[in-house]
Amino acid sequence: MHKQINAKQALDRIIKISRVHLYKPIQIAEILHQHRAKRGWDLMDLESYRNISKKWRDEISLLLVGRRSTSSQKYQDNVFEANAIPPKLLKELGTINKKGKGYVEAYIYKALEQRLSSVREVEDYIKTSSPDVFSIKKIVSLFKKIPGLRRSIDKMYEILVYALFATIVRHLKAQITLEIGNKDSSILKDFESFIKMVLGIDSNQMKIVMPAALFRVGVTNAADRGLDIWSNFGPAIQVKHLTLTPELVENMVDEIMADKIVIVCVDKEKTSIEFLLKQVGWSDRIQGIITINDLNGWYQLCLSKKYRGNLGANLIKDIQREFDAEFPSSKEIVPFMKKRGYDKIAMPTEWKIES
Repeated sequence: MHKQINAKQALDRIIKISRVHLYKPIQIAEILHQHRAKRGWDLMDLESYRNISKKWRDEISLLLVGRRSTSSQKYQDNVFEANAIPPKLLKELGTINKKGKGYVEAYIYKALEQRLSSVREVEDYIKTSSPDVFSIKKIVSLFKKIPGLRRSIDKMYEILVYALFATIVRHLKAQITLEIGNKDSSILKDFESFIKMVLGIDSNQMKIVMPAALFRVGVTNAADRGLDIWSNFGPAIQVKHLTLTPELVENMVDEIMADKIVIVCVDKEKTSIEFLLKQVGWSDRIQGIITINDLNGWYQLCLSKKYRGNLGANLIKDIQREFDAEFPSSKEIVPFMKKRGYDKIAMPTEWKIES
């Protein structure tokens, strides 16, 4: 019994710290499924399933959450390290799972089902909200309130920032101009193919005008690094909701190869971020520091009577589109549970998912 508690505690921790897609728990579930239903290998032999289990995981995650893990191989293999689910604990889970005819697998997928249900709660709020009642504070509070979503609140912040910025820039009809200043006919002829394919300009038209636009980088695996949003008009945008240390600030600025950076942060972090940037000598690269209070003010303006018919309506559409792309709301989980027979498994009291 002591071994079972240790193995379950390790599994619970992996589930708790996972984002809504539950890639690592799904990988564990599929190893246990293969071990119970199709194979009888020794779960102490990590190399016999380390790589192939990623394929099993991806097949199921594509079915249930619509995407596969894009993390580095090193990050994916962390699931087997001593502080996660090493072979010793996996073997214990395998023994429990076989004896219980798959209830550890069922436990993991019931946790995923609950997580997806949490996503639907936020999704329903966005879909049913009109500009006169929509509130970013309400969405943020839902992510903070629902345990299964708290781990992914950074992605919600990114979506709220991106949707607002993209909607306003688009409504302003901002434009950027790209023009070749060097009129040397020789270099223009020699590099004609480069100019056409890379710059999108041909010899007959030496200047192009295009709409200003912003783009989300997409799902990232590092919790506090990397580029969040980039623009075709200059600045890179980094969204932060966590406390920044000098090391994180240094990593952030070093990793974003842009002349200008816009930082979005919680209000209480602004002063410390400004101080840290001065310390490391990068203040000149920061175009602006925007706080959640600033965002809320711009949201209220977009959703006001003056603008809600155009800006407000488009803003909510952008949020819904990005939310649907980022967060799964699978219709496949129930049929999958029935097909595997997980819905009929009598779960022991200690393995029941708390609602």
